[in-house]
Amino acid sequence: MRISHARLAPVVAVATTLAAAVVVTPLVAGPAAAAQGCQVDYLPNVWPGGFTATVRVAPGDTAVNGWTVTWTYPGDQRITGAWNAVVSQSGATVTARNATWNGSVPAGGTTEFGVQGTVGASAPAPTAFALNGVPCNGAPPSPTVSPTTSPTTSPSPTVSPSPTISPSPTISPSPTVSPSPTTSPSPTGPPPAGCAGAVLCDGFENQTGATPAGDWAVVHPDCSGTGTAAVDTATAHGGTRSVRVNGGGGYCNHVFVRANRDLSGVGAVCYGRLWVRHSTALPADHVTLLAMADAADGNRDLRMGGQNSAMQWNRSSDDATLPEQSPAGVALSVPLPTGRWSCLEFMVDGGTGQLRTWLDGAAITGLTADGVPTHDIDGQWYGRTWRPALTDLKLGWESYGGATDTLWFDDVALGSTRIGC
Repeated sequence: MRISHARLAPVVAVATTLAAAVVVTPLVAGPAAAAQGCQVDYLPNVWPGGFTATVRVAPGDTAVNGWTVTWTYPGDQRITGAWNAVVSQSGATVTARNATWNGSVPAGGTTEFGVQGTVGASAPAPTAFALNGVPCNGAPPSPTVSPTTSPTTSPSPTVSPSPTISPSPTISPSPTVSPSPTTSPSPTGPPPAGCAGAVLCDGFENQTGATPAGDWAVVHPDCSGTGTAAVDTATAHGGTRSVRVNGGGGYCNHVFVRANRDLSGVGAVCYGRLWVRHSTALPADHVTLLAMADAADGNRDLRMGGQNSAMQWNRSSDDATLPEQSPAGVALSVPLPTGRWSCLEFMVDGGTGQLRTWLDGAAITGLTADGVPTHDIDGQWYGRTWRPALTDLKLGWESYGGATDTLWFDDVALGSTRIGC
């Protein structure tokens, strides 16, 4: 195991910006519309034949109570499922409506939902983003917003539509264009807080002893010291049990609980979800709290932890970090909150070499490797070809300096689709 150090690798930044075009969208009746200045960010993960995307919605200066987001696919993407929204597609136009629990977004706030689907040979960035009929991402308002002056806009609900001006069927999707209810997660509810479709799912409720056993084993990579792991019945996220790790400082205090199963069956695209609570803020030194062996990288670990007081990913094989440990790179990450339970989610795509991370449902820019080397974020990460094949999961503590911490882990899950918090 190599001691980690921050390194910089100058890489020409290549940024991808999703363009938004003017669109006139049928409005869904509701108590609030979006204001000018709304922003819709579309963060895709594409592999041959399929994709997922996280869509972040910010209404701007005016709160919304009920939202409908629309966009257009220039390519051949087809939606097959969604989470945190009810999504339908008619031709190239996609319509996403809020679920029952996330329709209210305050001024200056955001909400997120996700989609998954299939794609053929072409997957260009979507265009024409709108929120409640208002063009977003800097697009000017449409000059033809009145149904009396333009038959192509959405008619008032009191006007009987003729066959030539009826609104798009995306207002009320027909069964032929609705996402299949067999896809995961369900478009009619939140991503399951449990384990639907997950290969690994454990809240540690079946642990009866003081030390993790059965489905889990306590391991000490490289060498052992004072670090310990135990089943805790006093602190839990769900149920009555969690795993507590008392992490000591120094190289030989490595301690983890490892899942006793081969996780290579998850497939090329692996989604993880865990709840974590810890006591001491992430230090300036490099530390690790999650590690996964990578069979495509000499079985060296892909590690999630922290450095320079913010979260980071690290490859033990070459010490590459995500984000780069420059001041600008670290600023694109976030600290891991102390004294409360936090939901950590991640996605690792072995087919495309992409990685994404969410904290309490919000995507973290600095912990996103999108396949395009970007200075301060994933320029160093893509210094070589990276196509991971993950085979295990370890939760615990590695300190490469003197930092110590006490951590709790609970409600851990791994699967081939996003599981949710």
